Amino acid sequence: MRSTFIKHTLLSLAAVSIFWICNAHDQVPGTKQAKPILLTNGTIHTVTGATISNGQLLFENGRITAVSRRVDVPDNCEVIDVEGKHVYPGLISSVSSIGLVEINSVRATIDFGELGSFNPNIRAEVAVNPDSELIPVTRANGVLVAHVMPSTYRGGLIGGSTAVMKLDGWTTEDMTLSAPVAMSITWPRDPRTSQFHPEDTNPDNAQKAEENYATAINKLEDAFKDARAFWKAKNKGDKTLDVDLRWEALAPVLNKTAPAHVYADSARQIRDAVHWAKREAINLVIFGGTDAWRLTELLSENDVAVVVGGVNKLPRQRWESYDTQFRNTVKLHQAGVKFAIGYASRGANERNLPYEAGKAVAHGLPKEEALKAITIYPAEILGVANRLGSLEAGKDATLIVTTGDPLDIRSNVEMAFIEGRTVDLSSRHTQLYEKYQQRYQQN
Repeated sequence: MRSTFIKHTLLSLAAVSIFWICNAHDQVPGTKQAKPILLTNGTIHTVTGATISNGQLLFENGRITAVSRRVDVPDNCEVIDVEGKHVYPGLISSVSSIGLVEINSVRATIDFGELGSFNPNIRAEVAVNPDSELIPVTRANGVLVAHVMPSTYRGGLIGGSTAVMKLDGWTTEDMTLSAPVAMSITWPRDPRTSQFHPEDTNPDNAQKAEENYATAINKLEDAFKDARAFWKAKNKGDKTLDVDLRWEALAPVLNKTAPAHVYADSARQIRDAVHWAKREAINLVIFGGTDAWRLTELLSENDVAVVVGGVNKLPRQRWESYDTQFRNTVKLHQAGVKFAIGYASRGANERNLPYEAGKAVAHGLPKEEALKAITIYPAEILGVANRLGSLEAGKDATLIVTTGDPLDIRSNVEMAFIEGRTVDLSSRHTQLYEKYQQRYQQN
């Protein structure tokens, strides 16, 4: 029996390994920048400063060294004429599972969550698959950096620590820009949107849902209480204390060097999460935020940022206007709430991130704010604004060259650099396009 089990296990592992090998993308990661590169004659969108027409941008050793109308060109510099083109910072996917999910219908390719309610010791960066076919597809549309977040599985609460990943590299070590960034937490489901709906004809169902909701919150509070007790004992030098990786991993959240990133959509979830964070004295960022527009005063008063999980969505309630979600970020902006725009799609369609921002512009969000919502704002929320999000001297040369506004679906990305390395913009999509172009030529 034991030998049969081992045999089946080895066969399963072999099958999964073969699957990953056969589905690895063909793009070769860029080589380290060897000499200075100057982009000249293009329109440079610095994001945090003035837009420079017919300007120049110089980068060396992976860092931007000068951005101006005219810069001093060093010896041995490669000059690239981008006349008529636009230069933007690389776009940032602020809520992502890229590299953790390949095909949603194939369980062996899904690695975004683990069993159990509490897994703060899970680290997103070590689970990312550098050879995912979704990576070249995503970066081909200008998304060069992703905030990868482990999720929870079947009612779990704490998913693990998140990581900011560069979408180019041979290994996860090559790709990791910052980790851990935050602790990913899924707020318990709102009873009013659960299977036990309060309007159900059976009042026992509604009561059961409320009880489950309260129990889940109590479990989350107990976990943080246990973590604090663990650290109190450890700081006192208790030598009998066993190692507990779960509570070790919660230390950055407890000492406020890292925030809690909480998935919460309904107004009740968001409100309860904000009050919970105040009680626990921890920093909070709301992810999802479907009903955030209803709680702008609370969010502003408590300095809570929101990463909206997409704009192009249907209303949550039947009574809401058709454009409620299109205008979510508009209302956050008007209320002075810090926000970013994400695209929660389990990796498959993160290339559409700029179009989510474009949809917000079409419904009243200023274009400058929409661009910031996928560049500098997520960089600030994720704690990497010293390296990403704008085109400034001293920051990473992570940028794109486009034919026009990246929020416009008609624009194309023609060049991309990550830390000065030239990025291969081919992908499964471009390969299929070229393949079927041949078919029509042959006919």
